[in-house]
Amino acid sequence: MSLFQLFIISIVQGISEWLPISSSAHVLLTAHLFGVGGQDELMVNAMAHLGTLFALFAYFWKDTGRAIKGGVELIGIGRENGKLTSSGKLALLILVATPPAVLAGLAYELLPGLEILRSVYVIAAATIIFALFLWWADVKGATHRTEADMTIKDGVLIGLAQALAFIPGVSRSGITMTAARGLGLSRQEAARFGMLCGVPVLMLAGGYACYKLATADAGEITIPLSDGLIVAGLSFVTAYFSIWGLMALLNKMSFLPFVIYRILLGVAILAMIPMLSGS
Repeated sequence: MSLFQLFIISIVQGISEWLPISSSAHVLLTAHLFGVGGQDELMVNAMAHLGTLFALFAYFWKDTGRAIKGGVELIGIGRENGKLTSSGKLALLILVATPPAVLAGLAYELLPGLEILRSVYVIAAATIIFALFLWWADVKGATHRTEADMTIKDGVLIGLAQALAFIPGVSRSGITMTAARGLGLSRQEAARFGMLCGVPVLMLAGGYACYKLATADAGEITIPLSDGLIVAGLSFVTAYFSIWGLMALLNKMSFLPFVIYRILLGVAILAMIPMLSGS
């Protein structure tokens, strides 16, 4: 793979990872166009996810610190009067939102026949359908609730929504933001929590990808580690500014621009199916 191809895939991953537009759909399509597959695709995805995760940690460093502090609090260390602080509550909300997505990811890996979900037809349909769900939730949902108003039930419901994210085109951040908006969180709060609750799942997925890379046969990976680090670095920079742009945009307007983009993308994918199928 050329440096130019790595550059494009890194930029695509970094920009799309935390936006509600499905990074998996964008990366799958880009990799398909460049003819990247197998363990090379796994290497690129693992390094790109590493970069985007660190971008989230850097942007939301206060929330990341709170979640870590809250995680320690959940095991009984530093808890005052037997009650959770706001940090402990944040960690608990993220924790209860994680199992549904993990179970869905395991099912995707272990159950036969689910590779069909990576087809361009599924990607196009999911991109459009879940764009409409995002639009509906953003229009109908209240805008006054914050993290402080969230309950464990809210965390579980957002986690159940996140379980759909293994379908390319759904968008992990998109579906969690959709669920959060449907539950009445403000747009910025929905975006912030939607991104934060995806961290454990992405860390587990990245760890699994690294395991598969470590156990791959010699010669299956043609991309050197140095190129992988370039992917991680570029993904970090683009993801950081992508998060910044998203939060700034939602401070002034709705999710409508992302809804329109997803619908146009889905239509474009349908139009490109002959080329993507190689026919």
